[in-house]
Amino acid sequence: MISYAECTARERLAKLLDAGSFHEWLPPSERLTSPHLAQLGVPSAFDDGVAIGRGLLGGRTVFVAAQEGEFMGGGVGEVHGAKLVGLLRRALLERPAAVLLLAESGGVRLHEANAGLIAVSEVMRALLDVRASGIPVVVLIGGANGCFGGMGIVARCADQVVMSDIGRLAMSGPEVIEASHGVDEFDARDRALVWRTTGGKHRWLCGDCDALVADDVEAFRAAAIAALDHSRPVSLEGLLQEHALLRARLDTLDALKAGSAIGPQDEAMRLWQALGVPDAWRVPDLDAAAVRALRTTPATGISQE
Repeated sequence: MISYAECTARERLAKLLDAGSFHEWLPPSERLTSPHLAQLGVPSAFDDGVAIGRGLLGGRTVFVAAQEGEFMGGGVGEVHGAKLVGLLRRALLERPAAVLLLAESGGVRLHEANAGLIAVSEVMRALLDVRASGIPVVVLIGGANGCFGGMGIVARCADQVVMSDIGRLAMSGPEVIEASHGVDEFDARDRALVWRTTGGKHRWLCGDCDALVADDVEAFRAAAIAALDHSRPVSLEGLLQEHALLRARLDTLDALKAGSAIGPQDEAMRLWQALGVPDAWRVPDLDAAAVRALRTTPATGISQE
């Protein structure tokens, strides 16, 4: 077993795709760097923290992008975002079997502020265009930095989300919540709390991800291959179904809070219990296979057997 979390972006691509099939566009030799970082005197990377290109997955052509969490936490800036947008727009022309986004990001790069925010919005628009054309977009989340901020929104715009049991997905990161609302609201140093509320197990049980796998590159590869044939139409009906899911979850939490005072320490477990998960307190200690069996209503037709 090879840990997905411990691999670099290019190692993930090399091991996830068919051997020797990855062809990178705009590689480091092109020296495409952020002009904003240079103006601020901040060290740059020759690929601006993301590798994009074409490869084969199970013999089928896919377009891929992998964010490098070791460079500025995978933060999205102008060039980083433009590479993602270019990949997605090229997919509309060449129509691969799918587009895979190997997400590892804390969100928008604060050094680039508005340029980063605009970049994320352009990525979302391009991603939805690809989905609307019938090409599935699959997001894989299992890096050490998780998938937060703008990239957290991008992930939830995709057809399918695959997460490891140690992956994390949310809009606001733990440190951001603590800084905004105080440690009593959310203690970012409480690792168990962080994973209970943003981790892959929680997202699977709540229906926010479509496949839950172990921290294993081969498991991610198998789930990605299974997701190739599961596109979701971009439609009003699909949007209403998602809103209904969120409304039901919010109502469940409101009912729990009305019944008794609960804080962040036990909120996730109480929610799992309300969703019908037996022995919810055991979830943090279970492996991915055991947690997969606990969800009563699968979100998609992806097989993980």
